[in-house]
Amino acid sequence: MLFAPYERYQYAKSPLVEVICQIRFPTILSIGANEPAEFQEAIRKDFPKYMTRQEQLPPKMVKKGAATVVEPQKPITNYHFISEDGRWKLNLTQNFIALSTLSYQRWEDFATRLDQPLAKFIQIYQPANFERIGLRYVNAISRQALGLEDQLWDDLIQSQYIGILGEPDVEESEIAKCSLDVETPLVGGYRMKLHAGPGAIKVNRPNQAPTQEVRFMLDGDFSTGGQISADSVPEKLEQMHRFAVCLFRGAITNTLHEAMGPTPAGE
Repeated sequence: MLFAPYERYQYAKSPLVEVICQIRFPTILSIGANEPAEFQEAIRKDFPKYMTRQEQLPPKMVKKGAATVVEPQKPITNYHFISEDGRWKLNLTQNFIALSTLSYQRWEDFATRLDQPLAKFIQIYQPANFERIGLRYVNAISRQALGLEDQLWDDLIQSQYIGILGEPDVEESEIAKCSLDVETPLVGGYRMKLHAGPGAIKVNRPNQAPTQEVRFMLDGDFSTGGQISADSVPEKLEQMHRFAVCLFRGAITNTLHEAMGPTPAGE
């Protein structure tokens, strides 16, 4: 089963490189027209660093009579609020609020970090509803970091996620590219976009020149849409988190699970 039930674990050597939650809402023009000073003051203790960036949206297709034309869109302002250590970032635009981190430990910690900024946003801007909630977990599994250089991906990742790399007559080192990309609805009105496969990424280590390392990417993006009330956001995020837990545990072998130093999340 794709989402068979699994116990939650924390890993001493977690492969997570980033976790992102984005919540979209109907356009609020006042966010782009004025700097969000009141919002900043409410969250400044946890996110003291501030910067802005102008982002150009892609052109959109507009129907005019019998013809369809491409119209450019105005750039939008993306407000960045960043923690002192730079590991947590809150983004606000006229269309969404998002929290991302490079230091994910536990779901409860992440949810707590999101709770106050989201509550302040609702209090200040009073969105009519939310249109989309997304929760994304980006894993980059390193054999080198886990002392598993002598293992094939076939030993670490379940066969349904590695394609022909699981075949005994395929030489892993000779395969230039092999990945799985899936978009599918999930039970309860949710959706999943999944990318899985090895890829070369840039690795920075202290006192060393940057190097390229092949890591196995397991990138799961879960979402739900519609007219979503503020009260239902925590429950929907909890369900998407549960999907992410089951996907990850179901995608790895016991060899990889044990190598990452698992501890039951309740302990």
